[in-house]
Amino acid sequence: MFFAPRRQCRALPAILILLLLTASLPVWAAEKTRLRVDDYQIAVELTPHTHKIAARAKVKFTALEDINAAIFELHNGLRVTKVTDDAGRSLNPERITQDSAVRVQLTQPLTKDSSATLTFEYDGAINSADDSPVQGLKLVSIDDDTSYLLYAGRWFPVNAYGINRFTATVSVTVPAHMVVIGSGKATVADAPASKKPLSAGLPTKTFTFAWDKPSFPGTIVAGTFQEFKADEAGVDLHVYFKPVHQNQGAQYLETALKEFTYFVTLYGPGPSTTLKVVELPDDTVPDAWAPEMAAIASRAVTDKVNYRLLANTISHQWWGASVSPDSIDDWWLCDGFARYSEARYVENAAGSAGLEEVVKDMSVGALAYDSVPLATIGKLDMYSPEFQSLATDKGAMILHMLRWVEGDQKFDQTMRNFASKYAGKSASLDNFTTVAEQSYGDKLTWFFTQWLDSTGAPEFKTKYTVYRLGNNKGFRVVGQITQDLDLFRMPVELKIDTDGKTEEKRIDVVGTDSAFTIETFGKPRRISIDPDNRVLRNSADVKLRASIQRGQALVQQGDMSGALTEFNKALESNKNSSLAHYRIAEVFFMQKNYQASANAYRDSLNGDGEPRWTEVWSHIQLGKIFDVTGQRERATNEYRQALQTNDNTQGAQEEARKYLSKAYEVPKSTG
Repeated sequence: MFFAPRRQCRALPAILILLLLTASLPVWAAEKTRLRVDDYQIAVELTPHTHKIAARAKVKFTALEDINAAIFELHNGLRVTKVTDDAGRSLNPERITQDSAVRVQLTQPLTKDSSATLTFEYDGAINSADDSPVQGLKLVSIDDDTSYLLYAGRWFPVNAYGINRFTATVSVTVPAHMVVIGSGKATVADAPASKKPLSAGLPTKTFTFAWDKPSFPGTIVAGTFQEFKADEAGVDLHVYFKPVHQNQGAQYLETALKEFTYFVTLYGPGPSTTLKVVELPDDTVPDAWAPEMAAIASRAVTDKVNYRLLANTISHQWWGASVSPDSIDDWWLCDGFARYSEARYVENAAGSAGLEEVVKDMSVGALAYDSVPLATIGKLDMYSPEFQSLATDKGAMILHMLRWVEGDQKFDQTMRNFASKYAGKSASLDNFTTVAEQSYGDKLTWFFTQWLDSTGAPEFKTKYTVYRLGNNKGFRVVGQITQDLDLFRMPVELKIDTDGKTEEKRIDVVGTDSAFTIETFGKPRRISIDPDNRVLRNSADVKLRASIQRGQALVQQGDMSGALTEFNKALESNKNSSLAHYRIAEVFFMQKNYQASANAYRDSLNGDGEPRWTEVWSHIQLGKIFDVTGQRERATNEYRQALQTNDNTQGAQEEARKYLSKAYEVPKSTG
């Protein structure tokens, strides 16, 4: 573990640093956390054909200290037309574009613990990622096929995103052919005769959702859906899929029911016995959640149920909707807990082998950006790869290791007690630590300090000597486990394969060198350290995959040069890595450097073959390159070789057949 050293000598006095920081910030920055929103009363009209939204939001809030202004986050694509206070007096809102926010100067100062209400009227036309509060990410869209207003899109005045719990009543008026999904039971009313139709003379309906338990009921999805529903095991379950996916609805309904009831068994009751699984378009996030809602992108709705993504999203009913983080630094209590809930369901459905694969993925994510302690991730951009990787994967690995330390029974008790004690509340690391220690029966300061307040992970090595015991009594193994972190402390499992019975022993590894002695009846053949991946640790494979993950993030950001650097770092760990060669080939293909791309795809085929799908997709991509360069016969040969693998990862077989019948063409640029 790396612990940041104390600054010495020339460091500025703390009070001077504080003054400099405060002086450099705009006045409104210090006002962000000075209030708590308690309730929203929102009426919104959607006109999908023209992408327009018009809304009126009545916001009741409480001052956490004396204030004379209130600041709320609001999508920059929305134009505030009017703000009034409790007495109906008009106020002058100030737009803070760089922070997707609105600042309202109050007519009278509000003292601590006093409440007030502001009413916002605003409108806009939104169907792109322009002006999104998260650059390049489409979180609000008003469209004919599907309209979605995600809480993360700040389509209503938001305070302390993901932290400030609130109640809400939301009324949504849409064309009458659309269905609206939100948090709470919907009441539906036809628009009164006097109401002007939204557009083209279309009749309208108004869906109203009331959520009276503080949470995050801020997501709305509207469109034409095929509904599937079940009422089993006390669960009122609904699946809303687009007509094109109606054949998959029954499967997803069945899977969602199994996952929801599994989490009830594991954690106790959630915030509601109702769950609505809804399909989102592919132009937004892969998944989203709200009380009673689990939304997944259309690309995840396949014949083979994407049960991992679905489990992760559903588990947010406990970790997010019910128990939420007390601060941004505590965000792993939401996303990390959901990630490990996904792993637990995989273990339940696919056994220990399935869990092992998920743990490998989590280990890579946990160490890909391990430069900031998890306990202080609030200093990172919430939507950065660094933040997401640490909060989600390292958070999940901490739970996985805690399970190993406590044992299954005490760990399950910890999770259930935590879910129960903080249901409907926010919670901090200290809260979770207290619950864990009560279940464990001892202090766990050493554990949480090690994994949350520091960075890094051990890389285990072992050296040992085998002695034969007299009178055919077996063998004694005397050795040491070494690693390079001086303050490290964790129980680690040793597995000794012998020519007879396999022996396992739990060793307390403390410091850089830890001795062990094990007696076996059969002659030891091989010793494995942590064979079941109970501890977050470095290895050549983890380093390789971490480099590839960082490279893929850079590709998404458009930094191809940086991505190639990371992929080449992966080859330094394993020059035969099929995956690293494949990712390099992808970058060259995107750059239309077809010769370099073809060479890299050939290297992938000649590599270690891990993962297996690199073979089928390398053949397909080579076929595309030959098509683009006018070598149709060579292209069809590659497509046939792809079919011969019988690997259908991500629809590979259909892709190969498609281009076997018709040559691939480079898509025309859309600018």
